[in-house]
Amino acid sequence: MTTQPVGTTTPQAPERHGLGDAIRTWWEALPRVQQWLVGAPLILLLALLPVINPPLITTTATNFGVVMATFAMTALIAIGLNVVVGQTGLLDLGYVGFYAVGAYVVALMTSPSSPLWNSPDHGFFSGPWAWLACVPLAIVITGVTGLILGTPTLRVRGDYLAIVTLGFGEIVRLLADNLTEVTNGASGLQGVLYPELGRSDESPGGVFSTANNSTDLNYGVWWYWLGIVAVIIVLIVVGNLERSRVGRSWVAIREDEDAAEIMGVPTFKYKLWAFVIGAGIGGLSGAVYAGQVQYIDPKAFTVINSMLFLCAVVLGGQGNKLGVIAGAFIIVYLPARVQGVEVGGQALSEYKYLFFGLALVVLMIFRPQGLFPARARLITFGRQVYSVARRTPHPAPSGSEEARA
Repeated sequence: MTTQPVGTTTPQAPERHGLGDAIRTWWEALPRVQQWLVGAPLILLLALLPVINPPLITTTATNFGVVMATFAMTALIAIGLNVVVGQTGLLDLGYVGFYAVGAYVVALMTSPSSPLWNSPDHGFFSGPWAWLACVPLAIVITGVTGLILGTPTLRVRGDYLAIVTLGFGEIVRLLADNLTEVTNGASGLQGVLYPELGRSDESPGGVFSTANNSTDLNYGVWWYWLGIVAVIIVLIVVGNLERSRVGRSWVAIREDEDAAEIMGVPTFKYKLWAFVIGAGIGGLSGAVYAGQVQYIDPKAFTVINSMLFLCAVVLGGQGNKLGVIAGAFIIVYLPARVQGVEVGGQALSEYKYLFFGLALVVLMIFRPQGLFPARARLITFGRQVYSVARRTPHPAPSGSEEARA
């Protein structure tokens, strides 16, 4: 039997990794400045997609710019829900409630049919900058709503928390439908204001108005660009939180809440943080939705929409910010892409819930972590530690001092 010299290591076969792992490893090894330099052209290319209208991906039955605007808004929702579900591990089935609160805040403050005003002229909130002024207001009010909901309910876990949040989403929708003196009920709120920029003879309402149906740069393209800016800002904020003490606490709670509490993590405090931050992002997405469609009614905030938002997070990969954006693109783009395509006299877009259900079943069987799962690793010094840990150890020379020891 042969003996191995002390201090030497047996060479191991190199690990096999797919193309996705190779790209991810290369990306995570780059300094942050280089990541922005590489990502900036990709962001610019994504921003120009509705202008270029690539023939392979352009939707035919629906304007591609409007589809991409809806995708940007849904991406905001997915990022906010990912903070609660993906990074903290809290099952929230009523996230559409925060989305509705943000939309109704903007609509109630700016709509001329709002029962708060009953007048087309209500001071500052009827001016050209009213929508922009209402966005931080919607974020704050929705965050306070998350605080009010989370303070008594985050003491329960698992299925109980899911039922409570599901009830919250339905309560918000029913209140919007029945409080006619406040929300105008099922009739909705019309004439919601938007950023009145770029007024001209061709677009008297500005570039963000739904009346701007220009061939090249219609209102959907402008809302898509505004959504991209909002997504980038939210990604920067959430990314910094993820690399801080708050993010590490979220991961600890997600992995094992009892162990995290034993180790001294104030779990209730950080769960409440996640709930409030996720609610604020949901309020931002609701404000974008209100300005984009310029009409709000309770039918847009049903439970099925909340399930679709959760579907985007699960499909893309819980805990992965870029993954949930990809999931948002899937649930928005695919129904629009097959719209107008009929099989057996039925439009394929009518079966979108069936397709998403089948996709989730298949995904849970073969890839339960999602299409782009989050990699469990250290967050604070992730790049340095991860690059060192992946280095293959080399055997020490046989004549070295370590081998003779």
